[in-house]
Amino acid sequence: MDTKLVKSSENQVFSPEFKLQAVERLKQCDNAAALARELGVRRNQLYKWAKRVDLVGPDLAFRPPGRPPAGEEDELTRLRKENLRLALELEILKKAEAYFMRR
Repeated sequence: MDTKLVKSSENQVFSPEFKLQAVERLKQCDNAAALARELGVRRNQLYKWAKRVDLVGPDLAFRPPGRPPAGEEDELTRLRKENLRLALELEILKKAEAYFMRR
């Protein structure tokens, strides 16, 4: 299993892979408290991770905050941007047509 990214006395930061593997192991095991001790996390944290995976799916559960990379933009956002670009192009072409019609 992948290890934690950072371990300090106050906060622990775990990699998304670690969290997903922990959730999979939680679904397979009977004793969540023993698994939590083995992994070095709190039992309720395992349950929170599992709930998050169930709500949004494993692909989106542990994404970092902020805007996703351009390659991962959803289709709706991409289409809205393209629509805006095409509307601006149409506006420019209409102005060019009006300009050349006057000449």
